[in-house]
Amino acid sequence: MFVRGIRGATTVESNEEGQILAATLELLEKIVRENEVKPDEISSVFITVTKELTATFPARAIRQMPGWDLVPLMCSIEIDVDNSLPKCIRLMVLANTTKRQDEMRHVYLKGAQVLRPDIVKLTNP
Repeated sequence: MFVRGIRGATTVESNEEGQILAATLELLEKIVRENEVKPDEISSVFITVTKELTATFPARAIRQMPGWDLVPLMCSIEIDVDNSLPKCIRLMVLANTTKRQDEMRHVYLKGAQVLRPDIVKLTNP
């Protein structure tokens, strides 16, 4: 058994609570589904947002999911780099798994697909 990091990112159109929560939920659900992991196999989830996303904590979306109440979550602001992708939510899910590193499926949705086109091409042929 190994602890593997699963990356993911997505974007929202505006700084609205509903959009942030829905996008976070969509991203996490796809990461979990693609990697066949359950909440009790998750060590922790790190969530970052770009500086303009201040309407809510994205972790609130995860807390509403059945079985996720004991998973440690951490929200933070992404480093503010010039010309970085705006309105972006990123997740780093640390999961206990028997899968190899190259078997992990990282997920990039919506505007965040530009961050890792190499991974998007592999996971969305």
